[in-house]
Amino acid sequence: MEETIERFLEALATGRGFSQNTIAAYRNDLAQFAAYLRNPPAEDQQTGITEWSELSDGPLGTYLLHLRSRDYASSTVARKTAAIKSFCGFLQREGIVSHDLGARVSSPRVDKYVPRAITPDEVHRLLAQPTLGAQGARPENIRDRAMLEVLYCSGMRVSELVALDPADLDLNAGTVRCNGKAGRTRTLPLAASAIDAVQVYLSDARSRLAHEQDGPLFVNHRGGRLTRQGFWLILKSYAQKAEIDDITPHTLRHSFATHQLSDGAELRDVQQLLGHVSISTTQIYRQLAANAQSHGSAD
Repeated sequence: MEETIERFLEALATGRGFSQNTIAAYRNDLAQFAAYLRNPPAEDQQTGITEWSELSDGPLGTYLLHLRSRDYASSTVARKTAAIKSFCGFLQREGIVSHDLGARVSSPRVDKYVPRAITPDEVHRLLAQPTLGAQGARPENIRDRAMLEVLYCSGMRVSELVALDPADLDLNAGTVRCNGKAGRTRTLPLAASAIDAVQVYLSDARSRLAHEQDGPLFVNHRGGRLTRQGFWLILKSYAQKAEIDDITPHTLRHSFATHQLSDGAELRDVQQLLGHVSISTTQIYRQLAANAQSHGSAD
């Protein structure tokens, strides 16, 4: 079953240009689906199957009901459903099943996502955490301060941050080059605080973490490229110390956009900095900025 999933994912990557993040999510979604089919819960009253050719409307429908009964966000259920619908079409095209089992599956309604931004004061508290106290001189803490500064002042995605190499930096010009979705590259300005933090990291810390001069900009304790998951654990730790709740890896990106608009930046400029194809994606931050300003006035 796993071999068929991998062939499907390869087709998505090569034929439809899906991003690596989407491929990874679909891989997890379909592995979960396959595990359920092999060993469904007793209460679902389904017989386990071990070949995709055995898949039929009954097990598929029962699994989709099982998904909806779990404590997943609506967007997660929608993505898992989309992965299964697309995979079912692949099974039919490959001749593994006689018809497209996902053709009549409806996609669940997704609640409109509203990103959350933290306040400038909370950002300052968060960015100060790595270098507070006796631990502040550790190379990991110096790296963490540089990462948080770059992430907030540039508005880049976490996946773009961890993909950076030293060659992407031009500290003399005060810019960083990042590769966004669908291979779109953009050059972003860095604030003075971020430039200073990166310079300290490069001069005092990176060589103590990295095994070689080349390679990724931000490295883990083994000298390899830091992952999104690794960054997420780091962020959660500092957020707890700063007493900031409900934070996600994209919170600093959302906060950057909101604060830029609150400070008078043009929507089109923020759109370009974020790398959004459509300005409608950026417009949600205008409402967040308005809400933040009204709360500030009320205070």
